[in-house]
Amino acid sequence: MTSSGSGVTRRWTVIASGLLLLALALVVIYTGPNAFFSPVALVVVAAIGLAALLLQVRFRQDLPSIHSPLWLNVLGILCAMVSLFADYLRMTRRMLDLVAFAAVVCFGISGALILHALRRRVRTPQSNGTE
Repeated sequence: MTSSGSGVTRRWTVIASGLLLLALALVVIYTGPNAFFSPVALVVVAAIGLAALLLQVRFRQDLPSIHSPLWLNVLGILCAMVSLFADYLRMTRRMLDLVAFAAVVCFGISGALILHALRRRVRTPQSNGTE
């Protein structure tokens, strides 16, 4: 049995998830196969995945204490922006790969920390209920 407040929250979670899946689908559909060898494509896909995870944490009311490391997200966004404007900054291909990889690593670590906190949070009530 769900209350009406829970139904509204669930609806927005489903809508946000659907929009993120649509964004990911558009990236995959309208991008040629050779473009996925580009480091910028990896940054875009990693950013969409992190955005999905952050929205999930944001919309869940039962997880008030889980936060993403802000400095890591800011560093990832800065690296992503630098990799997007690599032509204007006259970066070499090797430097572009390095900066894009740094953005993906920042997004990946941030997502892993959130997932670890979610798993730890889910296990805690179950272990207390069995005692």
